[in-house]
Amino acid sequence: MSDIYLTKDGYERLQADLAEFKRQKNELTIEINEAREQGDLKENAGYIYGKEKQNLVMKRIGELEVRLRDAKIVDSTVAINKDEIRLGATVTMRDENTGAALIYTLSSADEADPSAGKISVSSPLAQGLLGFGAGASVKVLLPSGEKHLAILKVEYK
Repeated sequence: MSDIYLTKDGYERLQADLAEFKRQKNELTIEINEAREQGDLKENAGYIYGKEKQNLVMKRIGELEVRLRDAKIVDSTVAINKDEIRLGATVTMRDENTGAALIYTLSSADEADPSAGKISVSSPLAQGLLGFGAGASVKVLLPSGEKHLAILKVEYK
């Protein structure tokens, strides 16, 4: 299994997700017990649906517990080379072909949200940027083709 790196915010978000799934599990347990009291379990749609949903919730709880247990929290305040692009960096760049300005924050896969400008550090774009710094001109091979990017700024927030 590969290492799981999370920012502090990402770790806290996963903890909140875990708490929500545990709350759902408790509600489902009550629903299942109520459905069980209604009799014949083979033909009881509420019971069958509740058990199926409970299995999915339990699976997700297990996955989150493992991720949280094994996670390594990346602290952007520690002494790292903040001139280079790493996990947690917010990168401002310009697409040399179109002139468009792009701003992305490199995050873990759990935290990735492209609509919010957060891309997974394992994405092709992020992989092509890792290790470079402001002022670099980078060619990144993406599924849609090669991009030529000028890195304007690297920040850690």
